[in-house]
Amino acid sequence: ATHPLLLPAARAVPYGKMAAATAGLVQYVVLRGDLARPPRSWPLGAVVAQGCHAALAAVHGYREHPDTGAYLEQGDAMRTVVLEAPDENSLLDLSEILKNKGVDHRLWMENPEGIPTCLALRPYPKNQVQPHLRKFKLLK
Repeated sequence: ATHPLLLPAARAVPYGKMAAATAGLVQYVVLRGDLARPPRSWPLGAVVAQGCHAALAAVHGYREHPDTGAYLEQGDAMRTVVLEAPDENSLLDLSEILKNKGVDHRLWMENPEGIPTCLALRPYPKNQVQPHLRKFKLLK
């Protein structure tokens, strides 16, 4: 007989029940907009890489959180919102606010220079974290 814990249906049931509850999950990524503008003028690919690093670091760092697992299970339905912090100070201020509010996130530093470039929250229900991010506009 097959061991009951190895049956695919045993794992699929909780995700099916969570689907409705996790439809509002989103991962917010906040990138410094000044990196792409003079005088820094980073190439687009370098800026995008910062966002990818931060998003992956947040997902990895909070991989045990149920919302992170549920977010990843959404596959093609995952939602990511990329916002712009105008400069280094606004990014650092946001990180401090999130830390004080108990919002799980990762601040990404470009090394070896030690430049804070981006931060990403772990996946959250949108309504739990959107109020802390209202002052940031979509990255353009």
